[in-house]
Amino acid sequence: MNPHLASLHPYPFEKLAQLKQGITPPADLRPITLSIGEPAHSTPQCLQQALLTHLQGLANYPTTKGIPELRQSIAQWLSLRFKIPLDVINPDTHILPVNGTREALFSFAQCVIDPASKALVLMPNPFYQIYEGAALLAGAEPYFLNTTEASGYIPDFESVPETVWQRCGLIYICSPGNPTGQLIGQQDLIKLIELAEKYDFIIASDECYTELYNDENTPPVGLLETAFAIGNTAFKRCVVFHSLSKRSNAPGLRSGFVAGDAEILKQYFQYRTYHGCAMSLPAQHASIAAWQDESHVQENRQLYREKFDAVIDILNTVTPAIRPPAGFYVWLKTPIPDTDFAQLLYKTENVTVLPGTYLSREFNGVNPGSHHVRIALVAPFDECVDAANRIKHFVNSLTI
Repeated sequence: MNPHLASLHPYPFEKLAQLKQGITPPADLRPITLSIGEPAHSTPQCLQQALLTHLQGLANYPTTKGIPELRQSIAQWLSLRFKIPLDVINPDTHILPVNGTREALFSFAQCVIDPASKALVLMPNPFYQIYEGAALLAGAEPYFLNTTEASGYIPDFESVPETVWQRCGLIYICSPGNPTGQLIGQQDLIKLIELAEKYDFIIASDECYTELYNDENTPPVGLLETAFAIGNTAFKRCVVFHSLSKRSNAPGLRSGFVAGDAEILKQYFQYRTYHGCAMSLPAQHASIAAWQDESHVQENRQLYREKFDAVIDILNTVTPAIRPPAGFYVWLKTPIPDTDFAQLLYKTENVTVLPGTYLSREFNGVNPGSHHVRIALVAPFDECVDAANRIKHFVNSLTI
């Protein structure tokens, strides 16, 4: 067996199941699950119809690179969304469709890391656990960038020692952040690109929450957008990961794309031809329909805004609750240890949230997930409001 498998941590939801084991919540309260970031809004009709229309494509083997029409639709979306001239984005060399960002983020490290180099893979802390697992199975050492309240819940690149940058082979960033919903600004992205040029490492930017934001007139900035703005028109050392799971409420479609540095993607394409992960033709046509339609995305954002408006107002009556600029998570500070908070909340109110320490590691004497829980506002509006009122009741009970 691969010896690195022994280094993998249990997934957060395995830990959560153990935390809840043996507990019987009140039967008169309907269960509300806000622990997993699985969108529950309707999948757009344009996507569903395209999927049905092209079901005959199941009779054909798909290619790893995907059909030209899909890559072209992605290029057009990237150009429109991130203000990059369309002629700068080559659909044949800058774009590669993938079966959702999860498998791509994981496999990417296996491709770009030389296991003999004793490289570091940097990542935010707390984080999407795929980053850590990818680093470990690539034979690299994870290095965590604590994102705390003091740092605005974003990585502080200035605090990273030069010796760490010298060993860095890859850095994962996530903006909007999971679980914090905070954004890495353009100046910080410029700084990171300059560091990548100086120390020769690759930036993998997980942007799967980038289409869920509060201010309709101020969408989050992207890595490729920033690279182009500073004259890096070849997107050197920059690779972004996008998905339809959150944007289009289609987690079961398993559709996304990787875009950026053509030389890196050329090698990653070769890796993927062996990986056996081509997207089915019906899923490709459904993806084209989704990337070409913005109306359902705007409606999606409005639904989340309404839930944030209601939930944050309720929570703020008993505990400070920060409304993030993007994403669909509330990263809530807890007055007692986060595991105790989650366990007791489930026991007394039948509401499930995810302890912050299940999403983080202790690093440099700090565990930034401690005394936080992640609340995913993915349930219907009424359920989210009901859950917020139960959390309010629970927090009040802690002070009695």
